[in-house]
Amino acid sequence: MPNLPRTNFSFTTFLLTGFPGLEWAHCWISMPIFAGYLVAVLGNITILHLVRTENSLHQPMYYFLSILAVTDLGLCMSTLPTVGVLWFDARTIGLVSCILQQHFLHSFSFMESAVLFAMSLDRLVAIRFPLRYATIFSGPRVALVGAVLGLRSAAISAAPSLHVFTFQYCHLGALSHAYCLHQDMIHLACSDTCFNSIYGLCIIMLAMGSDVLFILISYTIILFTVLSIASARERLKALNTCVSHILAVLCFYVPVLGLSIVHRFGRHVSPVVHVLMGTVSVLFPPLMNPVIYSVKTQQIRQAILKVVSLGNLQ
Repeated sequence: MPNLPRTNFSFTTFLLTGFPGLEWAHCWISMPIFAGYLVAVLGNITILHLVRTENSLHQPMYYFLSILAVTDLGLCMSTLPTVGVLWFDARTIGLVSCILQQHFLHSFSFMESAVLFAMSLDRLVAIRFPLRYATIFSGPRVALVGAVLGLRSAAISAAPSLHVFTFQYCHLGALSHAYCLHQDMIHLACSDTCFNSIYGLCIIMLAMGSDVLFILISYTIILFTVLSIASARERLKALNTCVSHILAVLCFYVPVLGLSIVHRFGRHVSPVVHVLMGTVSVLFPPLMNPVIYSVKTQQIRQAILKVVSLGNLQ
């Protein structure tokens, strides 16, 4: 399709993509996806409720977990409205709505990465400096860390999001997923997108890349610290406190890495794979984090059983 003159016309709506070739099954496909969103939302709300009401969970580790739950809720709510693409075939989205959605989605993604890094520091301090742990990560300090990470994530996503408002969109086409992504929007623009492309790559490398690096450094120090403990039982106990966090890190970064690989090297792969990987990358971490911490963390498991038993008694 030839480029249209950017000064004469600009599209102000975008087309969201469902599962190409499977439009007849969108209603059925939407059911497990919506169920996943529902479980993710309810699971993270449950985590927040337990941390707020159970005195045994008033500890730095669980304060960080509550920040992670809020971030996961943000990820869910950022993309949940576009489930309508599958359910109601509502494929169009306005320019402003699309820009806001991609901004919140990327902000919460950066926030998730930053919180996982903060939680690795929490485990490092708990294992290496156990006597000073409660002092270093007091409740107000954890709240301050959460606020700073939230502002940082929103700030680094603000510049490209604001710049997207100035683009002319003269390439009519569908976005790659059932939600808006920054890289999708700049592909449909006929304006100069160099700033957004370079800035986007830089913040991913500097923000998420540094988070991954510091997580690896934290766990390297944790491993050396644990190996210096004489008792095998104590070593196992210390490592066991890190299992839930390690699984949460894998649940976030593995789908993101898979989506990046598919975007970069899977141009000839079926579009269904792109859509499926995109859905997994935004839904899998919020869905699995409450499950992981409920199964692997004894205190949360006991709190859930306590709530269930009280409900049965009533």
